[in-house]
Amino acid sequence: MSRSGRARGQPNSRGHRQSKREERRKRGHCIDPHGYDAGKKIKGKKRHILVDTIGLLLHALIHPADIQDRDGGILVLRTMFGKFPFLQKLFADGGYQGPQFRDAQKKALPFVDTEIVKRSDAAKGFEVLPRRWVVERTFSWLGRCRRLAKDFENLNRKALAFLHLASIRLMLRRLCNQA
Repeated sequence: MSRSGRARGQPNSRGHRQSKREERRKRGHCIDPHGYDAGKKIKGKKRHILVDTIGLLLHALIHPADIQDRDGGILVLRTMFGKFPFLQKLFADGGYQGPQFRDAQKKALPFVDTEIVKRSDAAKGFEVLPRRWVVERTFSWLGRCRRLAKDFENLNRKALAFLHLASIRLMLRRLCNQA
């Protein structure tokens, strides 16, 4: 026995705290799961947003990246039921085409006409698509905010809150800078 009163090779009495820390791992024990999108080769979270014709945020949803775009679009449509009665036409990317999205859209928003904006097969490289650039411009505006530039948030609800704060900031700047 050593002077500390324990046999050699035995861990000290402070080792009982290590097991809880090992369960939490590096990022804490209460985080929302991250996913991996093999098509876009991204790890983390995806943002689905609904914007008006000038690019201001109407509705948003954040979920793990392993959910397909089509299924994420269905989730957005289900969560916005009855919020926008003035909505008449919905422009969507080619990733949202298919019978599943169309059926979910008719069920959630029966009076809204959906138009899928497709990229031509002959196009090579970058091509500006009609109405698609409005959403991309909104993503770039939101990407200027430091907290939204990378996936810093552990909880989806906090990431959604910062997304809403950034969109409020954009709207306020547009209102205040009208000359």
